[in-house]
Amino acid sequence: MRTDDRKQVVFAGGGTGGHLFPGLAVAEKLAAQWPHARITFAGTGKAWERRLVAAAGFDYLPLRCRQFPRRLGEALPFVWHNLKGYRSAARYLGWHRVAVVVGLGGYASAAMARAAARCGVPLVLLEQNVVPGRATRWLARSATIVCVAFEQTVGYLGDRCTVRVTGNPVREAILQRSLLALHGPHELASLGPASAGSLFADATKPDKRLLVLGGSTGARSLNQNVPQALRRIGRLLGGWKILHQSGEWEFEKTRRLYAASGLPAEVRPFLPDLPEVLGRSDLAVSRAGGTTLAELAAAGVPAVLLPYPLATDDHQRKNAEVFAAAGGAVLLDERQSGARLGQHLAAAIAALVGDHGRREAMSAAIRRRAYPDAAWDVATMIRHLAWN
Repeated sequence: MRTDDRKQVVFAGGGTGGHLFPGLAVAEKLAAQWPHARITFAGTGKAWERRLVAAAGFDYLPLRCRQFPRRLGEALPFVWHNLKGYRSAARYLGWHRVAVVVGLGGYASAAMARAAARCGVPLVLLEQNVVPGRATRWLARSATIVCVAFEQTVGYLGDRCTVRVTGNPVREAILQRSLLALHGPHELASLGPASAGSLFADATKPDKRLLVLGGSTGARSLNQNVPQALRRIGRLLGGWKILHQSGEWEFEKTRRLYAASGLPAEVRPFLPDLPEVLGRSDLAVSRAGGTTLAELAAAGVPAVLLPYPLATDDHQRKNAEVFAAAGGAVLLDERQSGARLGQHLAAAIAALVGDHGRREAMSAAIRRRAYPDAAWDVATMIRHLAWN
């Protein structure tokens, strides 16, 4: 028996900002196109996830889920939690008029996406990385459409499904902040959406910002090596402000490293105001998750990329290779650098902080990797599926 007769779209996934943020970007566009639809996010139940979804004005459904087991002892809890999550998802689909389920990738999307496939509900998958994740590969044959961020991803999925290269959806606030930083409030109103791809970074700001991003939970390697690298080149950083997102667990340790180096850096566990921060940044040192790269591209922020070396299927390195080949980023491989990572990182940053012309060229190049209409295009596909 259904408890709500409104048509509904369920976004399934979360666990990391890299999976959740593209879903929020699409959901806000879908709400604009289809204001009477009910939009629900089904996720891990983590407090930060609930908070972001509530702030965006959408409903939230927690589902049991567990990451793929790395050890034998984790196999039974993995099966039990995910089976419970799948059963809860199937009941939810039976009780509500769900028109489309959107899988955001990762382990948190699997229960609801699999239930949609079994219940005959149209399933759209979003894939943020060059190499499709386990959830995408597993569910691709059951999906109505798979929306991918990179052209190279099509080759991995083969003939298993219908694939659309939409780019990775980015939150509207990031796109708007980027335009505002480039042109100011008076010119922004006259800009069309297509003009963003050809704009250059503003070279007139009195202070420049170096942004360090390790993903939504931070990155230990960046927390340890970036302060040491910047200490080596401290004399080159006059006129630069440093903002480092450390993650909760290593906030104090990272802050102490900067204090010991004598660098006046601002260290924060998390950046809830990332759209504003990106709009005022001139260079980033970052991991290479698909969503982070899409946001850097939308904001036109050139980057030194250090892919997470233990990422599944080495997908971060493959993401970074695309951006480096396009000229918008410099790629450093931690495995090749080894103990000399700090030295290599210092050299890469030093080559960029003092060369405005190169940063400007990289900014233009990384913007060419942006898909500013991705969220709108995916939302349009979802709406069409819901009404067919």
